[in-house]
Amino acid sequence: MAEKIHKSQKEWKEKLDPNQYAVTRCSATEPAFTGKYWNHHENGTYRCVCCGAPLFSSDTKFDSGTGWPSFYQPLEKDGVATEADDSYGMRRVEVKCSRCDAHLGHVFPDGPRPTGQRYCINSASLDFDKKQ
Repeated sequence: MAEKIHKSQKEWKEKLDPNQYAVTRCSATEPAFTGKYWNHHENGTYRCVCCGAPLFSSDTKFDSGTGWPSFYQPLEKDGVATEADDSYGMRRVEVKCSRCDAHLGHVFPDGPRPTGQRYCINSASLDFDKKQ
């Protein structure tokens, strides 16, 4: 993974649109079935909207029926970080970009094989590079 990126909240606000900022810097969640990538089927790489780090491959994306883009594993093991999230009276595992600490979503142990994991990711936290 590349060197950590640190920016002020002002710098992030200047770079991101209000929805992207709310999700990635304030840990908001976009409404289900509204993000641009929940029903997206092109081949390529999903990147962090904040820093451009490659996070997930379309090869590991699956339809979880939840209304958010879901992947069974990150592109690189160290590309994402996880930490406990006990907000809103729930016990979850938050997923963040390892490079810039952007909130991406959460990971759950109810995904498909081969990992059994479901990385449930907000579209607002992603950019997409189409495979050429």
